[in-house]
Amino acid sequence: MNPAWPVVLVDGDIALRPIRLRDQRAWRDVNRRNRDWLRPWEATIPPSSPGAPPAQRPTYRQMVRHLKKEARAGRMLPFVIEYRGRLVGQLTVAGITWGSMCSGHVGYWIDREVAGRGVMPMAVALAIDHCFQALGLHRLEVCIRPENGPSRRVVEKLGFREEGTRPRYLHIDGAWRDHLVFAVTAEEVPEGLVRRWRQAQRRRTPGE
Repeated sequence: MNPAWPVVLVDGDIALRPIRLRDQRAWRDVNRRNRDWLRPWEATIPPSSPGAPPAQRPTYRQMVRHLKKEARAGRMLPFVIEYRGRLVGQLTVAGITWGSMCSGHVGYWIDREVAGRGVMPMAVALAIDHCFQALGLHRLEVCIRPENGPSRRVVEKLGFREEGTRPRYLHIDGAWRDHLVFAVTAEEVPEGLVRRWRQAQRRRTPGE
């Protein structure tokens, strides 16, 4: 069992909590309404051989059971994002590695209806502060397709370092795609990312 899971992280109207089987209806509704917006950035499973049909995606129940199993083993933190009590997205800290590395990577998506309101930067900041301050991880990275402007703006707002390009890194929307790597280490944010994000918001000029 993982003593650091489950956990709920909250800041004002924004909350991260474990994904549940009973979220199925709300999760599917958000995905359905955002299908065209999310499809270009979604991970896909490559065919098993050239010319083979595309692999079947897991069902919602299969996905949640897998995520919960990985969370119990300490390899993943599978959250949904709530805004004012409504499910609006998903954030997962995955690939958690301990020992001499103590790292992981963050993936996320959000309902287009609430994009641009600061929900995702705060959600990412909450998750990373938890990973650094409660779990004891040292480094977290986010890998983003160069064309994905909204996701890039999230990490740029939070002050992540851009480390370079990983060619053909992930199978996304039916093909192997290049990704930019953004990272942050615990030493770079001793004050925490939530505090950094709040300070950045206060420095913004009215109407920006």
